[in-house]
Amino acid sequence: MARFDRYMLSQLMVLFGFFSLVLVSVYWVNRAVVLFDRLIADGQSAGVFLEFTALSLPNVIRMVLPMAAFAATVYVTNRLSSESELTVMQATGFSPWRLARPVLIFGLIVGAMMAALTHFLVPASLDRFEQREAEIAESVTARLLREGTFLNPTRGVTFYIRDITPEGELQDVFLSDRRTEGRDVTYSAQTAYLIRDDSGPKLVMIDGLAQTYVQAEQRLSTTVFSDFSYDVGDMIGSDAGVNPNVRHMGTGALMGPRAEVAAYANTSEGRVMEELHGRFNQPILCVVASLIGFATLLAGGFSRFGVGRQIIGAIFLLVIVQLVQGAVTDPLRGNAALWPLVYLPSAVGLAMALAILGWAARPVGLRRGRKGPDRDDGQDRDGGEVPA
Repeated sequence: MARFDRYMLSQLMVLFGFFSLVLVSVYWVNRAVVLFDRLIADGQSAGVFLEFTALSLPNVIRMVLPMAAFAATVYVTNRLSSESELTVMQATGFSPWRLARPVLIFGLIVGAMMAALTHFLVPASLDRFEQREAEIAESVTARLLREGTFLNPTRGVTFYIRDITPEGELQDVFLSDRRTEGRDVTYSAQTAYLIRDDSGPKLVMIDGLAQTYVQAEQRLSTTVFSDFSYDVGDMIGSDAGVNPNVRHMGTGALMGPRAEVAAYANTSEGRVMEELHGRFNQPILCVVASLIGFATLLAGGFSRFGVGRQIIGAIFLLVIVQLVQGAVTDPLRGNAALWPLVYLPSAVGLAMALAILGWAARPVGLRRGRKGPDRDDGQDRDGGEVPA
């Protein structure tokens, strides 16, 4: 690799690492705040919180890689242009196509990182994330066994325990069930136990009272019981299993017969093909983002007024790529045979980047157009020659 390529590639990688760190931190903190509120409210430990935030990290990195690659390319290209380094290289005979080589190599490196994420790390982390969510949702201890706190494990249910003895006995239990419209049932018991059987967890209350209020009849009935069993399976979400999801499946599994894969994941064949080919398309988008950022700034040239317009233009081109990506989503999900449309956004972005580089490679006179009658052709306005 030429010395200039190594120099520019090193600059791109350093800035890419910086922007990746910043963007990942911003996205990850936002995700961590949501997880913290949900997990800590459910009584989970700090270790569970750290595990969940770590499992969400690969997907966060996948989202920010194209943006980080674009930002690094724009920043490095602007700095090399403002310091006249690109001008010097062009003066030595480097064409825009030649100058784009380190950017292309940089995009391929970022694309390789994206491929590792989309094909291996993200599906595995999402699958493990959902498994841990299901385990926590089924955890009776985490959802119900909290002393001195009114809990709402599900909508319309309120649960309270005054104290829990070392033997696992629940003392002074209160349970309000308002899930049936027009009918409120309240249970109170001196002691209770949580047990598990084949049908799920049960709350066995001893020496208690059940009060049923029917709103339509304005009638309250009470029942005193010595022992009563209450099914808390619905209340704590025991039916929350790990549902098959194409995002959590490996690429090898998605390459199987798409009808079988769609039936297993309970989705459409178009959704399966979108997920499969999207994993191959996302690395290409990293290359496209890098080339668009470089080509747009290089074609703009040096300006005393900065490169604000060129940056806005590059962002506008990326928006076009995203619009194309959104436009092909619905047709593809409706018809799996249209899977080549997945690569259309990358093709459009690559075509725009190559067109801009081709325009920048044209001679300066052709790019600026011929000058009018007042062009500087070596003579002054009176017909005399301009002195050297």
